[in-house]
Amino acid sequence: MLTKIDLCSMALLKLGEKSIQSLLDDTPAAQLSRTLFDPVVDTLLSSHPWRFACKSFDLTKNADGEFLIPADCLRILKCDGNIVGDKIISSAETTSVLAIVRVPVEKFPSYFVSLAATKLAMEFCIPLIGEQNVFRMLAALYETEMQSAKFIDSTTSVSQDIENFSLINARF
Repeated sequence: MLTKIDLCSMALLKLGEKSIQSLLDDTPAAQLSRTLFDPVVDTLLSSHPWRFACKSFDLTKNADGEFLIPADCLRILKCDGNIVGDKIISSAETTSVLAIVRVPVEKFPSYFVSLAATKLAMEFCIPLIGEQNVFRMLAALYETEMQSAKFIDSTTSVSQDIENFSLINARF
């Protein structure tokens, strides 16, 4: 099962650094991992409507008559109302929402793992090794991996059986 430590270690290995054993270590690599992991991964998840990170749900008004956006929502893709801060304003009693949500690291698909490791390596590069050339190489790799990951994500779908469709039923 993939962990934050595994993903940070993959990023460090891409830089030619040693992997970490704990996020609590008192090393520059562990300190960077501890500080940057969540914001970098949240930003990466928010950057595209990844199918594995999309969730649809219905919200009901709270006691104050407002729809509160759940804390695990990183980006609202579609809703029936206007977003203001952490609330959705709508006259309806319920509202439907399609959002990108935080996903546990162990649920990341392999194409996203590689992309996240490269993005983390980019973020770690200048503070750890200070090499602009390595940073540029990682940025180019990141762009290539991003295109590939978006393609894989967009062409991955769950097959849905067509039930009770008259034209199919007529053939049999």
